[in-house]
Amino acid sequence: MTPDMPIGALASRAGVNSKTIRYYEEIDLLPAPQRTSSGHRRYSEPDVERITFIKAAQRLGLTLDEIREILALRDRGQQPCQYVRQVLRREVEQIGLRIAELARLRDQLIDIDRLADTLPEPEGCTCRIIDHVRSRRSSESGQTGTSG
Repeated sequence: MTPDMPIGALASRAGVNSKTIRYYEEIDLLPAPQRTSSGHRRYSEPDVERITFIKAAQRLGLTLDEIREILALRDRGQQPCQYVRQVLRREVEQIGLRIAELARLRDQLIDIDRLADTLPEPEGCTCRIIDHVRSRRSSESGQTGTSG
């Protein structure tokens, strides 16, 4: 297939902007394109497919480094699906950890909100709620802190 698509047409077809295409080339996600005698980039349908693949992989939470590895495996004639499954499993694990962390934060915020009206407001205090959290953190870590 002869590359005859200018960068603007590729950007439009792939749903990205020209800057993204240049960036993908710079970080080796997209091979360097052929150029016209005047230096303009020219692309073909496989480039559209590659960029839409990259965007789909990003929607799954994959990093550009992980996507580069997937594409490199495929470009070497290997099946990258096993690698993708490993990456997705790690991502699921990380999401689980983030969910647990967010649940702890949610519970902490609920507790603080319940306490807010009962906290003293010392003279010169910026915010009794944040000062309470700060002093609680200091005492938990064994540091001395002042609230006020």
